[in-house]
Amino acid sequence: MASNVNPTVRRRRLGQELRRLRELKGMTAEEVAERLLVSQSKISRLENGRRSISQRDVRDLCGVYEVEDHRIVDSLMQMAKDSRQQGWWHAFGDIPYSVYIGLETDAASLRVYDPQVVPGLLQTRQYAEALIAGALPETAVSDIEKRVQVRLRRQERISAAENPLRLWVVIDESALRRVIGDRQLMIQQLEHLVELSRLPHVTVQVLPFTMGAHPGINGQYAILEFPDAADSSVVYIEGVTSDLYLEKAHDVQKYSVMYEHLRAQALNVEQTRQFIMEIAKDYAR
Repeated sequence: MASNVNPTVRRRRLGQELRRLRELKGMTAEEVAERLLVSQSKISRLENGRRSISQRDVRDLCGVYEVEDHRIVDSLMQMAKDSRQQGWWHAFGDIPYSVYIGLETDAASLRVYDPQVVPGLLQTRQYAEALIAGALPETAVSDIEKRVQVRLRRQERISAAENPLRLWVVIDESALRRVIGDRQLMIQQLEHLVELSRLPHVTVQVLPFTMGAHPGINGQYAILEFPDAADSSVVYIEGVTSDLYLEKAHDVQKYSVMYEHLRAQALNVEQTRQFIMEIAKDYAR
Protein backbone atom coordinates (compact mmCIF):
# COMPACT_ATOMS: atom_id res chain seq x y z
CA MET A 1 0.00 0.00 0.00
CA ALA A 2 3.05 2.25 -0.07
CA SER A 3 1.87 3.88 -3.29
CA ASN A 4 -1.11 5.29 -1.37
CA VAL A 5 1.05 6.97 1.25
CA ASN A 6 1.02 10.74 1.10
CA PRO A 7 4.51 11.80 2.27
CA THR A 8 3.46 15.40 2.92
CA VAL A 9 0.68 14.36 5.26
CA ARG A 10 2.90 11.74 6.94
CA ARG A 11 5.53 14.41 7.65
CA ARG A 12 2.89 16.73 9.02
CA ARG A 13 1.36 14.13 11.33
CA LEU A 14 4.78 13.01 12.50
CA GLY A 15 5.81 16.60 13.17
CA GLN A 16 2.66 17.19 15.23
CA GLU A 17 3.37 14.09 17.31
CA LEU A 18 6.99 15.11 17.90
CA ARG A 19 5.83 18.56 19.01
CA ARG A 20 3.36 16.94 21.40
CA LEU A 21 6.12 14.78 22.91
CA ARG A 22 8.37 17.81 23.33
CA GLU A 23 5.64 19.79 25.05
CA LEU A 24 4.82 16.84 27.35
CA LYS A 25 8.48 16.85 28.33
CA GLY A 26 8.24 20.58 29.04
CA MET A 27 11.11 21.44 26.71
CA THR A 28 11.50 24.30 24.26
CA ALA A 29 12.69 23.80 20.69
CA GLU A 30 15.85 25.67 21.63
CA GLU A 31 16.58 23.27 24.48
CA VAL A 32 16.09 20.26 22.21
CA ALA A 33 18.36 21.79 19.58
CA GLU A 34 21.08 22.31 22.18
CA ARG A 35 20.84 18.69 23.33
CA LEU A 36 21.15 17.38 19.76
CA LEU A 37 23.73 19.97 18.62
CA VAL A 38 21.50 21.14 15.76
CA SER A 39 19.88 24.45 14.92
CA GLN A 40 16.57 25.49 16.45
CA SER A 41 15.25 26.06 12.91
CA LYS A 42 15.78 22.37 12.15
CA ILE A 43 13.60 21.36 15.09
CA SER A 44 10.94 23.85 13.98
CA ARG A 45 11.01 22.54 10.39
CA LEU A 46 10.73 18.95 11.60
CA GLU A 47 7.73 19.82 13.75
CA ASN A 48 5.88 21.78 11.06
CA GLY A 49 6.42 19.03 8.49
CA ARG A 50 8.25 21.22 6.00
CA ARG A 51 11.28 18.96 5.71
CA SER A 52 11.87 15.23 5.53
CA ILE A 53 12.35 13.46 8.84
CA SER A 54 14.84 10.62 8.96
CA GLN A 55 14.47 7.61 11.21
CA ARG A 56 17.66 8.74 12.92
CA ASP A 57 16.02 12.10 13.71
CA VAL A 58 13.08 10.27 15.25
CA ARG A 59 15.33 7.98 17.26
CA ASP A 60 17.36 10.91 18.60
CA LEU A 61 14.26 12.93 19.50
CA CYS A 62 12.61 9.98 21.23
CA GLY A 63 15.81 9.60 23.23
CA VAL A 64 15.71 13.23 24.32
CA TYR A 65 12.02 12.94 25.22
CA GLU A 66 12.70 9.66 27.09
CA VAL A 67 9.99 7.76 25.22
CA GLU A 68 10.09 4.27 26.75
CA ASP A 69 7.16 2.67 24.94
CA HIS A 70 8.74 0.82 22.01
CA ARG A 71 5.39 0.68 20.20
CA ILE A 72 5.31 4.48 20.05
CA VAL A 73 8.90 4.64 18.86
CA ASP A 74 8.28 1.97 16.20
CA SER A 75 5.16 3.77 15.00
CA LEU A 76 7.02 7.07 14.69
CA MET A 77 9.91 5.36 12.91
CA GLN A 78 7.47 3.86 10.38
CA MET A 79 5.90 7.27 9.81
CA ALA A 80 9.37 8.69 9.18
CA LYS A 81 10.03 5.94 6.65
CA ASP A 82 6.71 6.59 4.90
CA SER A 83 7.33 10.34 4.87
CA ARG A 84 10.43 9.87 2.73
CA GLN A 85 8.53 8.17 -0.08
CA GLN A 86 7.62 10.20 -3.14
CA GLY A 87 4.15 11.43 -4.04
CA TRP A 88 2.83 11.33 -7.62
CA TRP A 89 3.91 14.94 -8.17
CA HIS A 90 7.61 14.06 -7.77
CA ALA A 91 7.47 12.34 -11.16
CA PHE A 92 7.23 15.83 -12.70
CA GLY A 93 10.51 17.02 -11.18
CA ASP A 94 10.98 20.09 -9.03
CA ILE A 95 7.54 21.63 -8.39
CA PRO A 96 7.78 24.87 -6.34
CA TYR A 97 4.49 24.29 -4.50
CA SER A 98 4.90 20.55 -3.90
CA VAL A 99 4.03 20.89 -0.20
CA TYR A 100 0.69 22.42 -1.14
CA ILE A 101 -0.01 19.67 -3.70
CA GLY A 102 0.60 17.06 -1.03
CA LEU A 103 -1.88 18.77 1.30
CA GLU A 104 -4.46 19.27 -1.45
CA THR A 105 -4.18 15.61 -2.47
CA ASP A 106 -5.21 14.50 1.01
CA ALA A 107 -7.73 17.27 1.78
CA ALA A 108 -11.44 16.53 2.17
CA SER A 109 -12.52 20.09 1.42
CA LEU A 110 -11.00 23.25 0.03
CA ARG A 111 -12.24 26.83 0.24
CA VAL A 112 -10.59 29.24 -2.20
CA TYR A 113 -10.76 32.96 -2.77
CA ASP A 114 -9.03 34.32 -5.86
CA PRO A 115 -9.20 37.98 -6.94
CA GLN A 116 -7.13 37.68 -10.13
CA VAL A 117 -7.64 34.43 -12.03
CA VAL A 118 -9.84 31.36 -12.23
CA PRO A 119 -8.50 28.89 -9.60
CA GLY A 120 -6.27 26.13 -10.94
CA LEU A 121 -8.65 23.27 -10.21
CA LEU A 122 -11.27 24.87 -12.47
CA GLN A 123 -9.04 25.92 -15.37
CA THR A 124 -9.17 24.52 -18.90
CA ARG A 125 -5.91 23.30 -20.39
CA GLN A 126 -5.77 26.26 -22.79
CA TYR A 127 -6.40 28.77 -20.02
CA ALA A 128 -3.72 27.16 -17.84
CA GLU A 129 -1.18 27.24 -20.68
CA ALA A 130 -1.82 30.91 -21.45
CA LEU A 131 -1.85 31.87 -17.78
CA ILE A 132 1.41 30.12 -16.89
CA ALA A 133 3.17 31.43 -20.02
CA GLY A 134 2.07 34.98 -19.20
CA ALA A 135 2.88 34.79 -15.49
CA LEU A 136 6.30 33.18 -16.09
CA PRO A 137 7.56 34.73 -19.35
CA GLU A 138 11.09 33.34 -19.01
CA THR A 139 9.95 29.76 -18.51
CA ALA A 140 10.82 27.17 -21.16
CA VAL A 141 7.97 25.64 -23.15
CA SER A 142 8.78 22.20 -21.70
CA ASP A 143 8.50 23.54 -18.14
CA ILE A 144 5.19 25.23 -18.95
CA GLU A 145 3.86 21.91 -20.22
CA LYS A 146 5.08 20.19 -17.05
CA ARG A 147 3.21 22.69 -14.89
CA VAL A 148 0.08 22.26 -17.01
CA GLN A 149 0.27 18.49 -16.65
CA VAL A 150 0.55 18.83 -12.87
CA ARG A 151 -2.47 21.15 -12.83
CA LEU A 152 -4.54 18.70 -14.87
CA ARG A 153 -3.50 15.85 -12.58
CA ARG A 154 -4.60 17.89 -9.56
CA GLN A 155 -8.01 18.35 -11.18
CA GLU A 156 -8.63 14.60 -10.93
CA ARG A 157 -9.70 15.27 -7.32
CA ILE A 158 -12.72 17.11 -8.74
CA SER A 159 -13.75 14.34 -11.12
CA ALA A 160 -13.03 11.40 -8.79
CA ALA A 161 -15.85 8.88 -8.61
CA GLU A 162 -15.24 8.24 -4.91
CA ASN A 163 -14.62 10.90 -2.26
CA PRO A 164 -14.15 13.85 -4.63
CA LEU A 165 -12.74 17.03 -3.17
CA ARG A 166 -15.45 19.31 -1.75
CA LEU A 167 -14.59 22.62 -3.38
CA TRP A 168 -16.01 26.04 -2.61
CA VAL A 169 -14.69 28.93 -4.69
CA VAL A 170 -15.30 32.65 -4.45
CA ILE A 171 -13.92 34.51 -7.47
CA ASP A 172 -13.63 38.24 -7.90
CA GLU A 173 -15.24 39.68 -11.04
CA SER A 174 -11.80 40.84 -12.17
CA ALA A 175 -10.79 37.19 -12.67
CA LEU A 176 -13.57 36.84 -15.22
CA ARG A 177 -12.84 40.15 -16.95
CA ARG A 178 -9.09 39.60 -17.29
CA VAL A 179 -8.50 38.24 -20.80
CA ILE A 180 -6.13 35.28 -20.56
CA GLY A 181 -5.16 34.17 -24.06
CA ASP A 182 -7.93 35.60 -26.22
CA ARG A 183 -11.67 36.21 -26.10
CA GLN A 184 -12.59 32.81 -27.53
CA LEU A 185 -10.43 31.09 -24.94
CA MET A 186 -12.21 33.08 -22.23
CA ILE A 187 -15.62 32.01 -23.53
CA GLN A 188 -14.52 28.37 -23.29
CA GLN A 189 -13.15 28.91 -19.81
CA LEU A 190 -16.28 30.60 -18.54
CA GLU A 191 -18.51 27.89 -20.00
CA HIS A 192 -16.27 25.30 -18.34
CA LEU A 193 -16.59 27.15 -15.05
CA VAL A 194 -20.38 27.09 -15.24
CA GLU A 195 -20.36 23.39 -16.14
CA LEU A 196 -18.18 22.48 -13.17
CA SER A 197 -20.29 24.62 -10.86
CA ARG A 198 -23.18 22.22 -11.47
CA LEU A 199 -21.31 19.34 -9.82
CA PRO A 200 -22.84 18.60 -6.42
CA HIS A 201 -19.49 18.94 -4.63
CA VAL A 202 -18.41 22.17 -6.35
CA THR A 203 -19.77 25.59 -5.40
CA VAL A 204 -18.79 28.72 -7.31
CA GLN A 205 -19.69 32.28 -6.33
CA VAL A 206 -18.65 35.56 -7.92
CA LEU A 207 -17.91 38.71 -5.96
CA PRO A 208 -18.93 41.57 -8.29
CA PHE A 209 -17.21 44.96 -8.46
CA THR A 210 -20.36 46.56 -7.06
CA MET A 211 -19.62 45.05 -3.64
CA GLY A 212 -16.75 47.51 -3.23
CA ALA A 213 -14.37 46.88 -0.32
CA HIS A 214 -14.55 43.41 1.22
CA PRO A 215 -12.57 41.12 3.58
CA GLY A 216 -10.63 39.49 0.73
CA ILE A 217 -9.23 42.75 -0.59
CA ASN A 218 -5.72 41.79 0.55
CA GLY A 219 -5.43 38.87 -1.84
CA GLN A 220 -5.77 35.18 -2.62
CA TYR A 221 -5.87 32.40 -0.03
CA ALA A 222 -7.13 28.87 0.43
CA ILE A 223 -8.30 26.89 3.46
CA LEU A 224 -7.71 23.14 3.44
CA GLU A 225 -9.56 20.76 5.76
CA PHE A 226 -8.76 17.07 6.19
CA PRO A 227 -10.77 13.89 6.81
CA ASP A 228 -8.70 12.88 9.83
CA ALA A 229 -9.56 14.89 12.92
CA ALA A 230 -5.90 14.70 13.97
CA ASP A 231 -4.94 16.88 11.01
CA SER A 232 -5.58 20.55 11.71
CA SER A 233 -6.85 22.83 8.94
CA VAL A 234 -4.31 24.85 6.98
CA VAL A 235 -4.49 28.30 5.41
CA TYR A 236 -2.36 28.51 2.26
CA ILE A 237 -1.18 31.83 0.85
CA GLU A 238 0.78 31.63 -2.39
CA GLY A 239 3.87 33.79 -2.80
CA VAL A 240 6.29 34.63 -5.60
CA THR A 241 9.42 33.10 -4.05
CA SER A 242 7.92 31.29 -1.05
CA ASP A 243 4.51 30.25 0.22
CA LEU A 244 2.92 30.73 3.62
CA TYR A 245 1.17 27.98 5.58
CA LEU A 246 -0.83 28.98 8.66
CA GLU A 247 -1.89 26.21 11.04
CA LYS A 248 -2.47 27.90 14.39
CA ALA A 249 -6.12 27.69 15.39
CA HIS A 250 -6.63 31.44 15.77
CA ASP A 251 -5.11 32.12 12.32
CA VAL A 252 -7.32 29.51 10.65
CA GLN A 253 -10.35 30.85 12.50
CA LYS A 254 -9.64 34.41 11.35
CA TYR A 255 -9.42 33.39 7.70
CA SER A 256 -12.48 31.18 8.04
CA VAL A 257 -14.53 34.11 9.36
CA MET A 258 -13.24 36.25 6.48
CA TYR A 259 -14.36 33.56 4.06
CA GLU A 260 -17.84 33.46 5.56
CA HIS A 261 -18.13 37.20 4.95
CA LEU A 262 -16.97 36.72 1.34
CA ARG A 263 -19.57 34.02 0.75
CA ALA A 264 -22.27 36.22 2.24
CA GLN A 265 -21.35 39.20 0.06
CA ALA A 266 -20.93 37.22 -3.17
CA LEU A 267 -23.72 36.42 -5.61
CA ASN A 268 -25.55 33.21 -4.86
CA VAL A 269 -24.95 30.12 -6.99
CA GLU A 270 -27.66 30.73 -9.60
CA GLN A 271 -26.92 34.45 -9.83
CA THR A 272 -23.26 33.55 -10.30
CA ARG A 273 -23.99 31.26 -13.26
CA GLN A 274 -26.10 33.94 -14.93
CA PHE A 275 -23.43 36.55 -14.25
CA ILE A 276 -20.68 34.39 -15.76
CA MET A 277 -22.72 33.65 -18.89
CA GLU A 278 -23.44 37.37 -19.37
CA ILE A 279 -19.71 38.04 -19.35
CA ALA A 280 -19.23 35.18 -21.83
CA LYS A 281 -21.79 36.85 -24.12
CA ASP A 282 -19.82 40.09 -23.85
CA TYR A 283 -16.71 38.24 -25.09
CA ALA A 284 -18.71 36.80 -28.02
CA ARG A 285 -19.79 40.23 -29.27
